[in-house]
Amino acid sequence: MQFDATKFASAAFKRREEDVPVKDLAAWFKGTKEGEVPVWRVRGLTGEELARVNEAQARNRNKSAIIEALSSDKQEKMTDAIKELIGTGDSVPDDLARRIEMLTIGSVAPECTHHVAVKLAEAFPVEFYELTTKITQLTGLGSEPGKPKRSSNAQTSS
Repeated sequence: MQFDATKFASAAFKRREEDVPVKDLAAWFKGTKEGEVPVWRVRGLTGEELARVNEAQARNRNKSAIIEALSSDKQEKMTDAIKELIGTGDSVPDDLARRIEMLTIGSVAPECTHHVAVKLAEAFPVEFYELTTKITQLTGLGSEPGKPKRSSNAQTSS
């Protein structure tokens, strides 16, 4: 079997999306009726976005190193405060920094800022990990081939 590069290059692709139930976050979804389970829509990432997610680990380490270099031993409390302020304290493992970036990029509805992703990881870690795991799964499945355009019902002239 031979790969048809021309057909592949001309194909339209759409990133996969999926709704993830987030029952425990119902209080923060406007208009949620009692018994209704809200959903958080996420999508798979592109290659460029996945690279940015992977670079989040390096950025996490680099920020810590810069702060350490700028601070003296006498100013340890200030160093710790600065680290926590920018979200790179010792309490931020590389995997968490990576997943925070992933959620900010891969959230469709609601959109997710860095601040919200950090807060979600702190307050609802199970939901946070479910969302980022789903983004990872969708990314691994790749994009879906687009559907061909439908022909119109208009008749051609004679």
